[in-house]
Amino acid sequence: QVQMVESGGGSVEAGGSLRLSCVASRVIYCMAWFRQAPGRERERLAFISGDKVTSYGDSVKGRFTISRDNAKNTLYLQMDSLKPEDTAMYYCAAQPSLYCSGGYSYWGQGTQVTVSS
Repeated sequence: QVQMVESGGGSVEAGGSLRLSCVASRVIYCMAWFRQAPGRERERLAFISGDKVTSYGDSVKGRFTISRDNAKNTLYLQMDSLKPEDTAMYYCAAQPSLYCSGGYSYWGQGTQVTVSS
């Protein structure tokens, strides 16, 4: 079992930045960020593999940056140029697959991000 705890959410004006963090209870290869807004499906924003290969969804490409510090078992999401449509609950997730080829078994509790216009 892996426990994951997010932090760093909050309220910000459009065009602003936030940095989310997610601490895992142990080393796990593939980590990702998801979000879900009310009435919308959960959306995968980005993932980073065990060898630090990254991939981004179209809605955040060029604005968000995923990174990890393996020494601290910590995942980050730097969010820049935020838009009101980025408002959602943000979740970190993880899976034991080295190359992120499976399903996400472990989830954090979520952190709210609200972007005002």
